[in-house]
Amino acid sequence: MDISNTTQVLSTFNDVKTHVGSIDILINNAGIIVGKSFSEHSHEEIDKTISINTSALMHLTKEALEGMITQSSGHIVNIASAAGLVANPKMSVYCGSKWAVIGWSDSLRIELEQDHPGVKVTTVVPYYINTGMFSGVHSPIIPILKPLPVAKAIIRGIKKDSPFVRLPSIINFLPLLKGLLPLRLFDLFVGKWLGVYKCMDHFKGRSK
Repeated sequence: MDISNTTQVLSTFNDVKTHVGSIDILINNAGIIVGKSFSEHSHEEIDKTISINTSALMHLTKEALEGMITQSSGHIVNIASAAGLVANPKMSVYCGSKWAVIGWSDSLRIELEQDHPGVKVTTVVPYYINTGMFSGVHSPIIPILKPLPVAKAIIRGIKKDSPFVRLPSIINFLPLLKGLLPLRLFDLFVGKWLGVYKCMDHFKGRSK
């Protein structure tokens, strides 16, 4: 289905509920990136990025939650990004979409812990993953992640009911660094010393 089409999402979930039943685990993994300066984005690209990366996760989760709440068990896994913690050139709309996912996902976690503690939420915050989506990205200091170890870490997070899975471990320190360092010093550390602000300079992405 086209997850940016809410009508298709509702129709598909209706079929699942009819033929399969309630869902035990929902992994919201779909995402896209345009990979250029904000001024170069079209309005269509903005809408599509937000629709797929953010809104679709909410609609999919809304449909899955009904059965999870009824059976008092279930797990929602939302794949966000380290770009939801750190602003990055040529990723502005993508960053915005992932910042929204992190805020929504953790708010959902707190709501469910208060009202329906059997339903868990895990927010996954990875660095770049070598899936082809970020082809051309160059990261001189922080290694680009391999898909299989990330997938295994997500499964471990589900089994442990972890609120967050951040990969690699340095990502755990980003909120602390942002809170402690003056903005310009944070820009210097992350942007220049770690080279994060230059990662997208040669971005290619998927061929289609």
